Parts: sequence; structure tokens; C-alpha cells
Amino acid sequence: MSAPTATLVTLIHGPDQPGLVARVAGWIFERGGNIIHADQHRDQEEGIFFQRVEWSAAESVAGTDERSAFETFARGLGMKATVALAHDEPAVVLMVSKASHCFHDLVLRFKAGEFGGRIAGVISNHRDLESAASGYGLPFHHVPVTTATKVEAEARQLAIVRESGARLVVLARYMQVLSQEFLEAVGVPVINIHHSFLPAFAGGRPYHQAHTRGVKLIGATAHYATAVLDDGPIIAQDVTRVTHRHGVEDMIRKGRDLEKLVLAQAVRWHLENRILVYGNKTVVFD
Repeated sequence: MSAPTATLVTLIHGPDQPGLVARVAGWIFERGGNIIHADQHRDQEEGIFFQRVEWSAAESVAGTDERSAFETFARGLGMKATVALAHDEPAVVLMVSKASHCFHDLVLRFKAGEFGGRIAGVISNHRDLESAASGYGLPFHHVPVTTATKVEAEARQLAIVRESGARLVVLARYMQVLSQEFLEAVGVPVINIHHSFLPAFAGGRPYHQAHTRGVKLIGATAHYATAVLDDGPIIAQDVTRVTHRHGVEDMIRKGRDLEKLVLAQAVRWHLENRILVYGNKTVVFD
């Protein structure tokens, strides 16, 4: 029996130039591939071309070989490209604290097959979700963090991420600030969910801030974590309306619903290779 045809996805970007779409399509055609889906965007201010292409390789071509060949081809065009096998299931590590809503929502979505990946473990600075993680059959790693032990704790967290083979870390309401050293050393993207519509009301107690200001919209923001707190490239955002009748607890309840949906959307887009980061921005091919 012949091996199944490999399906690949590339995210490519670089200085715009005539004929890029045709050259990419032509390269795939000449190697016996077939384009399943293609989308592109041009940043008019920066003159940068972005494209996402999903294609099936020829039956005689191995997916890993095709990935390497396309990356070489893209470099020849002066473009940067990442190529992934569409049906790959990367390992994901969740980092949590005490809040459980995003944790449960993500785990159940993974178990329902909504995401192309698997949870390789859970890291927490508290034990509140240990029994829940065990009930889901997930490895749970309790790593307490204090000001005095932060360096040692992050070293242990890094070791866990590496040992798990994770290619994505998701902060599912992990209420600790990750150091620049951690983010530089981890070697994989880190997605965070922020409980407000960034950049407004950054920092602590955002719903209290929003209530004090009498806002009419509250939101949630999923972004890639960077060394600058709450300032990484934004992936997904959403809002819901509130009125003068809503108290802080009402806002928190509504906000938690938003956080679950926005974080799930960001994780889904990332695992489907739909997000292209450049500078402090993202292009999301949804």
C-alpha cells in the first residue's frame, strides 16, 4: 500500500515583487502538487507580501522533503517561509494558576478533537487544578513561584516544557509574569489570554478599572507573550456590551466567557498554521 499523500501548509512573507503568486503556484505545480487553498495579503504601507498556501504533495514525495525544498525555494525569492505538515499534532503545555474556566474549556476542546494537537502536560504554581488535571489523565507539575525562587522555578518549568516536546505553551490564566530570560529560552511560541481589551486597562483588576470608568464594552485579548507585559502581537479579540446595571461580578462572569472563546480561537488558529507574525503585528488567515 502506498503512503498517504502529504498535505503541507506554508506561511510566507517578505518584500512584495511582481509574480510571487504565480511563482509559488508554479513551483507546486511543477513538483506534481495540487493547491487546496491559498490566501494572500499586501501591507500597503510597508510593501510586504504575505501568503498562506495549503497543498497536497505528489504521492512520490515525502512531506519532510517537500517542506525542506519549499523553504529553500522561498529563500531564493528573498522570502521567509515556515512549512508545516497539515495533519501534524504538536504537543502543547498549559500553564495555569487557580482560575479554572480557560483550563477546562481548552482541555475539553482538545478531547473533543477540535484542535490539531495534544496536551502534553499542565504546569501550575498552585495545586488547585491538580485533581482536575489528573481526572483528565494529564500530567500535572506543581512548580511554586515566589520572588526568591523565581529563577529556579522558571528553570524547572523550562525543563518540563523541553522534556514534553511541546511546540506551544498556552497561559490559561497563569497569573505570573514570565521573565524575558524564560521567553527567550523556551524556544516555542507562548500564547496568553488577557482579561481586557488591550491596550486599555492593562495590568491588575481590569474589571474594577472598567467598572469605575463606566465602560459600555468589555473585552478579552489573546496575544503572543513577550518580555514587555501585555504588549505582544495580538491574535484575537472580542467584546461584549455592559450597562450601568452590571456590577463587577457580572463583568467578571461575562469576561470569563469571552476569555474562553478568544483563547480557544487563538489556539485553534495557531495550531492550524494561520498566524503570521511580523514586528509586533499578526496577519491571521482565518
